[in-house]
Amino acid sequence: MNSKVETCKLSASLTISRALTGLWQIADMERDGQTLDPKQTAPFMKAYANAGFTTFDMADHYGSAEVIAGEFRKSLPDPKKVQLLTKWVPKPGQTSKEEVRQAVVTALNRLQTDQIDLLQFHAWNYADPNWLDCLYWLQELKQEGLIANLGLTNFDTAHLRIVLKSGIDVVSNQVCHSVIDQRAGGSMAALCNEHNIKLLAFGTVAGGFLSDRWLDKPEPVLNEKLTWSQMKYKRFIDAAGGWKKFQGVLHALHEVAQQHKVSIANVASRFMLQQPAVGGVIIGARLGKSEHVQDNLKLFDFKLSEQNISTISAAQAELDPIPGDCGDEYRKPPFLTASGDLSHHVDTIPPPFPTYQGSDGRTKALSGTIWEDMAGFSRAIRKGNRILVSGTTATHGSKAIGGNDPAAQTHFVIDKIEGAIQSLGGTLEEVVRTRIFVRHVNDWEPISRAHGERFKNIQPANTLVKAEIIGDEYLIEMEAEAIVGN
Repeated sequence: MNSKVETCKLSASLTISRALTGLWQIADMERDGQTLDPKQTAPFMKAYANAGFTTFDMADHYGSAEVIAGEFRKSLPDPKKVQLLTKWVPKPGQTSKEEVRQAVVTALNRLQTDQIDLLQFHAWNYADPNWLDCLYWLQELKQEGLIANLGLTNFDTAHLRIVLKSGIDVVSNQVCHSVIDQRAGGSMAALCNEHNIKLLAFGTVAGGFLSDRWLDKPEPVLNEKLTWSQMKYKRFIDAAGGWKKFQGVLHALHEVAQQHKVSIANVASRFMLQQPAVGGVIIGARLGKSEHVQDNLKLFDFKLSEQNISTISAAQAELDPIPGDCGDEYRKPPFLTASGDLSHHVDTIPPPFPTYQGSDGRTKALSGTIWEDMAGFSRAIRKGNRILVSGTTATHGSKAIGGNDPAAQTHFVIDKIEGAIQSLGGTLEEVVRTRIFVRHVNDWEPISRAHGERFKNIQPANTLVKAEIIGDEYLIEMEAEAIVGN
């Protein structure tokens, strides 16, 4: 590896270059239905690797990116000198253990390897606990040796906490993180630093908008003439307050760039490399079309001073904050995707739990825990427009989720409640009453804060009491009521 390129150790078995080459634009290059020839495209990766950018990031749905990367790996005298990171993004709904294995085998075959360096997992709907099943099964495949390291992509802080406290071994979380999107800079960075998890930041040059090319230029029209990447990040710019405020950030970056004799894109990425918990930045490449190898190398020629950071931060302060937590752009409005919705990604979000017609016009939802069969109750009942959710603990099948962390347990409990309400045709926003029972009164604050994160814009009636909860592993039990269409 070029000694000039900084590296980051994600685990004992994986060290990456801190500027990763992203291959997601291969999907855009193939959007006319013409698949790139792997043998002709793979050699364009060589310039990056020779310069020290030995780490490539891709996914199962980035067109033929995995196939191209596999062809490149096969051509190398020593394939271990490159790191191929990929993602698995299953469709929403139920996924079986065999389907998880098959997805990993497919990636292995495409990458032409017997072990995936880093497999990053994405979940569409936290209210469907099958996402946890998938991670537990992936951990089994890691123990089997098919995966060297597990990571996450687009996970928010609450659900990263659930993963960590539930004994699932992950080394990274790949999220959008840039000068115009600072969602990962607060509680997410703090949690990552606490557990030695590295953030892999994408969107650091905002699809090319954070570059000299767009300084003082007219606002582009958001339409299909833009690349998918530009369409996506134009939506981020709009969410951050619009083109005028964005130009203020570009001017601040330009001022700093002139001092260091580098590009705006260099400064934008360097700013992210100096953020807490960031292990690396992912810079997209249109293989064979436009390459930025030499410009990217300048990332490691300079560091931003405190004054530089203050200049950029002052411009950032004029922006509107991107709403929500990391990854919310894929789960709730506003959908900050290329299409502005999830139409490029999923067809539908199935209900998390099965429902059954009961007596007296009621419908029941069952989550499948051992308690429901043993004690003869439903996770939730709907009659008319009213949904009643039973006392719910952090139980998934036979597993207790969240370890001994009261906040992690609370978030998972709320997920289950949301899943039951979704399955019966309602939403979490329609909850009008929650009741919380805590085992240890000293846990009231982390539990209340978790409740506050999830219900801050809903603010249902609430009661919290200390109680003797059945099951020593459970720190919290919670029930809820919702009125649909209220």
